[in-house]
Amino acid sequence: QVQLVESGGGLVQAGDSLRLSCAASERTLSNRGVGWFRQAPGKEREFVAATAWSTGTSSYADSVKGRFTISRDNAKNTVYLQMNSLKPEDTAVYYCAARGPYYRGISSRQENYDSWGQGTQVTVSS
Repeated sequence: QVQLVESGGGLVQAGDSLRLSCAASERTLSNRGVGWFRQAPGKEREFVAATAWSTGTSSYADSVKGRFTISRDNAKNTVYLQMNSLKPEDTAVYYCAARGPYYRGISSRQENYDSWGQGTQVTVSS
C-alpha cells in the first residue's frame, strides 16, 4: 500500500475551477492505476475519474465528463484532478486512491483500490 495525501480543496463559487493534488509517499505509484472518488453529504461514495499507468487512457463519471480531467506526473509521484465549471452539486469530500502494485488498468469500483487518502473538502457555493 502507498500513503496518499490530498490537497487543494476549498470554498469556491459556481463556475470556478480547482485543481486537487494527491501526493504519494513511502512507495511510488509506478505500475498502479489511480482514481478519484467523492462523497457528498448524505450520499454514498461515488466514482469520479480514473487513469491507467503509462497508457494515457482515462475514464470519467457522466456527471463530470467534459469538466474534470485526471492526470498524473509519474516523476513527481503525484496525481491531479483539474475541476472546471464547478457546480454546487460537486460539493463533496474528494478522495484519491491507488490500485495494488501491477494493477495498471482503469477501474471505477472502490473495491479494486487498496490505498486511500484522507480526503479534501470541496465546497461550491451558488
